[in-house]
Amino acid sequence: MDTAPRITATSWLMIATLGIVWGGTFMVTEIALLALPPFWVATARIGLAALVMLIIWTLRGRPLFHTPPNRAEIGALITVSALSGTFPFALLAWGQQHVTSGYAGVSMASIALILLPLAHFLVPGERLTLRRLAGFLIGFAGVAVLIGGQAFGHTGSTFETAGRIACLGAATCYALSSILMRRLPPVDPIGLATVLTLIGLCMALPMALIAEGPPPAIDSAYMLGVIAFLGIVPTAAANFLRVLVVRSAGPVFMSLVNYQVPVWSVLLGALLLNEPLPPSLLQAMALILAGLAISQYGALRRLFVRG
Repeated sequence: MDTAPRITATSWLMIATLGIVWGGTFMVTEIALLALPPFWVATARIGLAALVMLIIWTLRGRPLFHTPPNRAEIGALITVSALSGTFPFALLAWGQQHVTSGYAGVSMASIALILLPLAHFLVPGERLTLRRLAGFLIGFAGVAVLIGGQAFGHTGSTFETAGRIACLGAATCYALSSILMRRLPPVDPIGLATVLTLIGLCMALPMALIAEGPPPAIDSAYMLGVIAFLGIVPTAAANFLRVLVVRSAGPVFMSLVNYQVPVWSVLLGALLLNEPLPPSLLQAMALILAGLAISQYGALRRLFVRG
């Protein structure tokens, strides 16, 4: 897309929703890993999401590109699919076996910092300014305060270093896919979200079979519900919202959701699992909100002026 990003009230609502949904995904993934090995967790997520999205897309007549794509655009579509689903899902599921959930949360927040220089050169209307950089750094400081020392605590796993690299690799995949997604030609958002999951499934399935063999049987209705939730809510529905945000408001704005994810992860853990709330929560939330406000001051000002 050659037009500058357009940030609206709906854009803010969508990233707030994504923050809540993805904030609870780490907790659900930990549960799913009790029933399936990591690559099969990723494949189950993508497979169920692909089925749901395919049904919806078919009922709408299967629209996709507004004009027939060329080879380069098809190649970009395949690359976006691998970087937005297959690889990061597998890397995170594997990495979470060997690192703390705090570290996984910090690695997702780093997406914004990875995106800043990339978007400056590759996405129209996403120039890197001192105000925007200051806002992102303040937000990242808030994430660090929230997680505290737990983020970098040792788990005792032999593969802890590899697990940390895997989480950072997943963050890099998300950053690159957002840039490439924004640069695709005019496309139907539901069609794009569906095709991304279908291509992702074609990659994830053989990867899981080669790495882990046939999947183990799941005879627990509870575990089946956990896998279904992972496929439908944080994968199918959230993938559609992510496409909408990136295509309309831009990848840098989309990256703001990753500052919210650790906050919601902590809050949901306290509400649903009776985990203790860290005393630094309010400080962290203040820094994160300040960072969001500073980095997106122009969009917020236009929003409230119109309101």
